[in-house]
Amino acid sequence: MSNFVDFQTEIYQGGLGGVRPELPVTVAGLAARAESELDPVAFAYVAGSASAERTAAANIAAFDRHRILPRMLRAATGPDARDLSVEVLGTRLSAPVMTAPIGALELVRERGEVLVAEVTKELGLGAVLSTVASSTIEEVGAAADQWWFQLYWPGDDELARSFVRRAERAGAKAIVVTVDTPQLGWRPRDLAHAHLPFLHGKGIANYLSDPVFLDRLPAPPEQSPDAMRAAVETWTALFGNHALRVADLAHLREWTDLPIAVKGVLHPDDARMMVDAGADAVVVSNHGGRQVDGAVAALDALPAVVATVGDRADVLFDSGVRTGADMLIALALGARAVMYGRPWVYGLGIAGADGVRHTLRMLLAEFDSVLGLSGCTRPDQLSRSLLVSSR
Repeated sequence: MSNFVDFQTEIYQGGLGGVRPELPVTVAGLAARAESELDPVAFAYVAGSASAERTAAANIAAFDRHRILPRMLRAATGPDARDLSVEVLGTRLSAPVMTAPIGALELVRERGEVLVAEVTKELGLGAVLSTVASSTIEEVGAAADQWWFQLYWPGDDELARSFVRRAERAGAKAIVVTVDTPQLGWRPRDLAHAHLPFLHGKGIANYLSDPVFLDRLPAPPEQSPDAMRAAVETWTALFGNHALRVADLAHLREWTDLPIAVKGVLHPDDARMMVDAGADAVVVSNHGGRQVDGAVAALDALPAVVATVGDRADVLFDSGVRTGADMLIALALGARAVMYGRPWVYGLGIAGADGVRHTLRMLLAEFDSVLGLSGCTRPDQLSRSLLVSSR
């Protein structure tokens, strides 16, 4: 049974002894604190989105077009009344939340991915490791429990297969193919600093530890600065796969028996094609607004994707979730679980593992509370009947 809402009680009880939270208790507060404490280059990388950042703003504004219509006298708020646990692609989670794959976490905290893995294991949540991580697949696999590997499919199938097989050996429970980033979007905050972390050798730990990638290099990268530059140039040439097609999912199915999710889907026809090609799940996402400015808000795309493939595949949601109420709305619109991104990165940068734990506990406590206050005891009781449109 759920006890995530106890975080609220813990804070109030601390107040009896004059103790107030050391970290902000809103996402806006975390972002402001992170902006004041993190290196400006690091904050720009985490907070920034594409172009005028209209899609990033639209992702958040989309939640305002839905209002929760709570039901009363449902015995949903008592001690141990709620069970938030779900199973997604065979992965059992204490709540329908996974940390989204975010690359180059060393910009905000050394061993960032390992710290996130440890915290999500402690809380019973899922973690999704980015291909462009600062910690290796094996390091995260040793620290994590229920985790998935996110694949940026490189322009080299042998390297892609190596990543997948390494993830499988390290204990990943699923493979998440991100399809909305064959190249990077136009990101002014990073451009203003003329800084892309990967060109500085950050976020490429999985490449530098991969035998296939190393075999493509003229010399070991640790041998000299020139050899490292050659490794970065090789990464640049291989990162984007401009020829990837839906049919290539069949190759992935040949490489692994793990469940396959496709992330970055907005159009229902694309979702249908992905599932027809063998995907077990799709993640409705616009990359947090970091790729196509002016693209549809991810939440606005969710209902049509659920209607198209929800009876054949798990549908997850990513992009714009900031609160527990946001979570409830996404789940009521048909998402099986959400992937949660930027806020915990702010927490990571501010206070390491404690910041990640604090941020996730905030989200979970509010979701636990709003679920019960809406008259539900389990996530699978959520439906569109609990929502009204405010358009």
